[in-house]
Amino acid sequence: MQLKVQPIDIKVGKYKVVLNTIDAKEMGVNEGDRVRIRDHRVLTAIVDFTEDMIAPGMIGLYHEVHEQLQKEWTETVEVEPAEKPKSARIIRKVMDGQRLERDEIYELVKDIVEENLNDIELAAFLTATYIKDMSEDETEWLTRAMIDTGERIEFATTPIMDKHSIGGVPGNKISLLIVPIVAANGLLIPKTSSRAITGAGGTADLMEILAPVEFTAQQIKEMTEKVGGVIVWGGATNIAPADDKLIRIEYPLSIDPHCQLLASIMAKKGAVGAQKVVMDIPTGAGTKIPDVKTGRKLARDLINLGDRLGMDVDCALTYGASPVGRTVGPALEVIEALQVLETMEGPNSLIEKSAVLAGMLLEMGGVAAKGQGHDLAIETLKNGKAFAKLKEIIEIQGGDPSVTYRDIKVGQYTAELKAPTNGYVLEFHNKRIVQIARLAGAPNDKGAGVRIHKKRGEAVEAGQPVLTIYAEKEDKLADAIKNAREDLPIVVEGMLLEKVADVTEL
Repeated sequence: MQLKVQPIDIKVGKYKVVLNTIDAKEMGVNEGDRVRIRDHRVLTAIVDFTEDMIAPGMIGLYHEVHEQLQKEWTETVEVEPAEKPKSARIIRKVMDGQRLERDEIYELVKDIVEENLNDIELAAFLTATYIKDMSEDETEWLTRAMIDTGERIEFATTPIMDKHSIGGVPGNKISLLIVPIVAANGLLIPKTSSRAITGAGGTADLMEILAPVEFTAQQIKEMTEKVGGVIVWGGATNIAPADDKLIRIEYPLSIDPHCQLLASIMAKKGAVGAQKVVMDIPTGAGTKIPDVKTGRKLARDLINLGDRLGMDVDCALTYGASPVGRTVGPALEVIEALQVLETMEGPNSLIEKSAVLAGMLLEMGGVAAKGQGHDLAIETLKNGKAFAKLKEIIEIQGGDPSVTYRDIKVGQYTAELKAPTNGYVLEFHNKRIVQIARLAGAPNDKGAGVRIHKKRGEAVEAGQPVLTIYAEKEDKLADAIKNAREDLPIVVEGMLLEKVADVTEL
């Protein structure tokens, strides 16, 4: 069927088109089916329906399709029904609990990357693997396929170091310390990081305050070779692109299949050429890993997958029931990290966690003897070499290397949450702290967030602030305050939680 082109300048993240229901019925296609569009090239796209947005005899091309075809609205294309890709049948095999062959997994990942599967099919795949995990062989093949279908960075020198945190802990700004410590000791560490999805600030959100974070794989390679390390946003590259597409479906489903978690982490590491990797696995209430037993299993699985991929992996189970440091939110966290680098003044939780993990990498990289990595990391902080290296990284990424923690601006609107009574902090809810920071505007408003004055077990006097909320906009501050008071994130010994009246006396 010949149809006129009508561009729809909306990005939908995959190849999709819109047909009028009359034309769709004529072609015998249903919503979610695929059509093949023929012009000077052939492209397969998923179909949406409309009764009025697109007139009969026309086809609406979303941004991604229109960009590929480079058509104007007055031109026409040939449209015909297309068969489901082979990988749709492979997904059904997974749903039936059958094991996949290596070539089937490669076919599946290829179709994920090329946008040949619709969201329902991807959701079916993720749900099936969430219910019944993949085997070790399948997980290895999935990881390799995710690496091979994207860009790869290959360095001439060795070893290449990397670090990854499983996440779930607010204020985990340790990469801003670990990367310069490792690079200052002569090792290469190309750190690709994420932006916050449910948190108040990913590492890329923090680093963006200091320098640009969006670079190509080739630029990452060149910058790392020049100064020893980078801290960049992985989403700006085409590294393991299948991972981002699967995460987009996982988020609304609130699931994270074990095999996909492993493949997601290790594919990103493999794609940047990492050979020595330290995994930070925070455990405890409010984290992704609820207890040490679960953390140990994850650690064993990561180490085993690393062996299969030729990667040396060490894991650290860390305390995650309390924020790292005392700040949550991009600007506040950057200030705290820079202050440690500049002066060695700052929360012990931030300094120690960074030194332990950096020390593990220094030992793995052969620049510190076994058991001496932590001390070398601390010395690298104290003698200023880590701060000097971070300045080099900032400069090569296009930022101002003269920046200090005093230069970072936070939200101008603030409010304090005060202790109602004397006592000790008995409960501290990580997820609530993050929720309050996000209501205040983080991570999009870089200056928004929360400063924590009192943590679990610390003494507090009536009227003392336990939290300070920062915002760039008054209305967002009001929302954060209201939420914090309705459901207190911190409980002090002896404080009144709620009054319940005897209704018979009213």
